[in-house]
Amino acid sequence: MLAVKNISFTYTDSPVLKNISFTIEKGQNISIIGESGCGKSTLLKLIYGLYDVDEGSISYDEKAILGPKYNLVPGMSYMKYLAQDFDLSLYETVAENVGKFLSNGFANMKKLRIQELLEMVEMDQFANVKAKYLSGGQQQRVALVRVLALEPEVILLDEPFSQIDAFRKNSLRRNLFRYLKQKQITCIIATHDSTDALSFSDEAIVMRHGEVLIKGNPIEIYENPTSKYVASLFGEVNEIATHLLLPYEDESHKTLVYPHQFEMVSESNLQVKIRKSYFRGSHYLIESVYKRQLIFFESEIDLPIDESFFIGLNYL
Repeated sequence: MLAVKNISFTYTDSPVLKNISFTIEKGQNISIIGESGCGKSTLLKLIYGLYDVDEGSISYDEKAILGPKYNLVPGMSYMKYLAQDFDLSLYETVAENVGKFLSNGFANMKKLRIQELLEMVEMDQFANVKAKYLSGGQQQRVALVRVLALEPEVILLDEPFSQIDAFRKNSLRRNLFRYLKQKQITCIIATHDSTDALSFSDEAIVMRHGEVLIKGNPIEIYENPTSKYVASLFGEVNEIATHLLLPYEDESHKTLVYPHQFEMVSESNLQVKIRKSYFRGSHYLIESVYKRQLIFFESEIDLPIDESFFIGLNYL
């Protein structure tokens, strides 16, 4: 078990992390989500041992994780950390980068291991290419499997798919998280992409202003968001006066509604005027306005600009 207990951390005068606590079981995949600057990357660095906590403690299997004040070489040997800058050796080949920390005592096994990892990220054809000649997305894929080479017990990933093409990202995610589950490698991923949390994570940790707002099942967090901020991490969301949706409700109450939860109806309290239509492949995301408030909803067809329609909840 990885245990984070009441940790706080400050770079200068302003606290970056404040009284954070949570535990993670072996083999779990945990997503840390939140706006930029909320402390996700700093938290990963503290867990890895790159910084010293100001207060509290971090431990793995009841053994303390200590920072540079206590370790000549920061970082825990049973963990691997993938930073956003990749940290590749640009003048070494892809194969040399991936095999950098593998033993040379068994050359054939090392070669097979490198081949296996490069195939997982579809980079095997670049094995003999120097890293400096790769695109940012290709470098990111190489950096990703390099941290897996020695099969760490814990892997910390900071925006690991940020530069990877969308068409390749989905298969890469499936391959990676399937591999981590098979090997029972504990994974903590800091991400802006809600797919990482909803499709692949056992639990999600929502952060804001250096604090943990909620930790739990990502689907439950999505379906029952505690605030507009939490809901907005998964995409567009509307905050609607509840009495417009349910007339018997108090006018002071507000309800969070995702665009897909609306549908066009023959009559309702919400008559909106269309401002913009965005084609999303399987549907259109419609930007509309109700008394100067922007409201987003989904439609199977394109809707004419400046026309008015009634919308209501589609799950009642």
